[in-house]
Amino acid sequence: MRLCHIGCMRLSGAAIRKKRDAAACAQAPDPAALLAWYDRHRRRLPWRAAHGELPDAYGVWLSEIMLQQTTVKAVAPYYVTFLARWPTVEKLAAAPLDDVLKAWAGLGYYARARNLHACAKAVVEQHRGRFPASESALRALPGIGAYTAAAVAAIAFDQRAVAIDGNIERVIARLFAVEAALPAAKAEIGRSAETLVPQRRPGDFTQAMMDLGATICTPKKPACVLCPWMDVCAARQRGDQETFPRKAPKVEGRMRYGASFVAKRADGFVLVRSRPSKGLLGGMTEVPSTAWAHEFDPLSALAEAPLKAKWRRLPGVVEHGFTHFPLEQAVYVASVPAKSKAPDGMRWVALTELHGEALPNVMRKVVAHAGLDRR
Repeated sequence: MRLCHIGCMRLSGAAIRKKRDAAACAQAPDPAALLAWYDRHRRRLPWRAAHGELPDAYGVWLSEIMLQQTTVKAVAPYYVTFLARWPTVEKLAAAPLDDVLKAWAGLGYYARARNLHACAKAVVEQHRGRFPASESALRALPGIGAYTAAAVAAIAFDQRAVAIDGNIERVIARLFAVEAALPAAKAEIGRSAETLVPQRRPGDFTQAMMDLGATICTPKKPACVLCPWMDVCAARQRGDQETFPRKAPKVEGRMRYGASFVAKRADGFVLVRSRPSKGLLGGMTEVPSTAWAHEFDPLSALAEAPLKAKWRRLPGVVEHGFTHFPLEQAVYVASVPAKSKAPDGMRWVALTELHGEALPNVMRKVVAHAGLDRR
């Protein structure tokens, strides 16, 4: 009888714990708990207003555009440089696009730089240099999509807007154990996120969610024991939090091939040109190159060389990954006389000034492969 009584007590204890855990999962995450955590652990970022300060809409917008598809670590020095050079939206709008592209070089996704400049002009021309506070008005500006409009509305103007970046997406998927795979899960994640945004301090809440995903609810080995929502996270209770968000298998694009021609003049100048303003890497600077194609014969590439010269192909290739396809580039080099004229649509740039050109990362790799990356 005693053994049975002890066994029953043990079962009852397990049942109680299971019931308690289920009840915890059923509780809604408390925004106040996250805000309290944020007040203690908020990250110090160049674009983030200090506690008690009003955010600057221009700085918030600039940082959000820069942070798209890019890490905080990579963006921070670019943001500081941009803000020092163009401290107001009016000054950015008045800057030549080529200068903006040069300052952006290395950040990637260069359409953002063109949209950044166009948006600055629109804010000055249509809104007298003041960013609108509503999501709908922000979305009407060039280069501002749903996420950026919500982020600026929330952070800069404390509007109750639902901004979902990659960090927030991961937090919500784990909190609610969203089983659908991305990108199909975005709608469900959005609906769940909308239920959490508080009426009070929605801007701080948005930044708190970003910080939680960046520092605690990380893609691998999340520090769940430090999370203010640890007890109400459905994925943690299941023990499979690292499997969220679910992701559909990635479809790799087909390899493309091409060739670049690095011509160095005897007086220390390099031949470059600007890419068309529309399309991939629009408006950026490149050394003359062939089109990038799935089928490519390096031996026939010399027919597209920009100058008559003794071209020499360098060993190896330059590899680069774009969002939708990988690329391999053959690199040809040649030395030409100091008085060589640039073909139409091209120009000579001093090697010492090459680093200041708006070279995208793929062209920086080409220049480095050719041994011309030394300043």
